[in-house]
Amino acid sequence: METRESKGGVVLSGRLQMLADMVMPGNRLVDVGCDHGFLSIYLVRAGICPGAIAMDVREGPLAGAKRHVEAQGLGDYISLRLSDGLSAYGAGEADTLVCAGMGGRLMERILRQGMEKAYGLQELILQPQSEIPQLRAFLRREGFLVTREEAVLEEGKYYFAMRARPGTKEPFSADADHDGGNNEFCLYDLYGEHLLKQRHPVLFSYLRQRRSYLERLGASLEEAGSSRAGSRREEVREETARIEAALAYYG
Repeated sequence: METRESKGGVVLSGRLQMLADMVMPGNRLVDVGCDHGFLSIYLVRAGICPGAIAMDVREGPLAGAKRHVEAQGLGDYISLRLSDGLSAYGAGEADTLVCAGMGGRLMERILRQGMEKAYGLQELILQPQSEIPQLRAFLRREGFLVTREEAVLEEGKYYFAMRARPGTKEPFSADADHDGGNNEFCLYDLYGEHLLKQRHPVLFSYLRQRRSYLERLGASLEEAGSSRAGSRREEVREETARIEAALAYYG
């Protein structure tokens, strides 16, 4: 379902509703990469957030967000800013940061460049579209504690979200690297500690689908038989082993 505007506000898509449900009621919002501003509109109209700052690096989506905000009569409650990451955000202006619709590496850059501001927030709600293990590892290394994770399957695509808060920065151990094998840190970075421990059904669906894909790929590589295919076969075997270790959480 796509997000759409209505007279009573907006009806969110499944992936955006998942984010909205993770926001702490009463918190002020800053939405980095707000696109057309629907999440901010929904949260303010629903009384979940008393106010919001909707920011985007692109002028086009921000102009669309302005039209939607004005159409809903929320100009006094939602501030719109052209911003590269957190550059136009002032420390202490919000309690909750939402960042969605971009890759994990870009989210990491945004947080690195605005780290002092990020540490001043109560919670970060992140929905990376790619490079999810790298973002989880980054959060862990930089002292952010992931307190909740959710997942949804919408129109054939899997979306994963996490809520994190500033914690105590721990010395990073190479043993905890997400490339380190099938240990718990590796699996948590790859698939999400909370999703695994809660036996989340959407993650279960993703793991089974991914395993099925790897089985077909492995069979195709066996037929190819080249040295280059041999290297790829090893990668497939390693990923399959990690998926089997993750599926063990489901019994």
